[in-house]
Amino acid sequence: MSSSAAANQVRASHILIKHEGSRRKASWKDPEGRVIRSTTRESAVSQLKALKEDIVSGKAKFEDLASRFSDCSSAKRGGDLGPFGRGQMQKPFEEATYALKVGEISDIVDTDSGVHIIMRTG
Repeated sequence: MSSSAAANQVRASHILIKHEGSRRKASWKDPEGRVIRSTTRESAVSQLKALKEDIVSGKAKFEDLASRFSDCSSAKRGGDLGPFGRGQMQKPFEEATYALKVGEISDIVDTDSGVHIIMRTG
């Protein structure tokens, strides 16, 4: 990889909550998709807002909540997606990540996968 490509990479962790509108209605914690199919987008968003409040207020760590609540397989790494460059993630996710400063947490981001909050880590 050229150093300029590496220089343009970001690193992020996220918490994904899937809902009835998600492309894949199953996850490691809900393999049958029973919960996901009955979760509205509104309810997914309010879950995420509550989690973000706990992180921002210092009540909980991002990694801990990600490993318990995220519907992404990155949950087992505390939500860490590792480094990525432009064009590797869904567009809304990429744009939100690049707009953050390191250590900042995004507002709710919608993708085909579900709703996310993203913390830029690098």
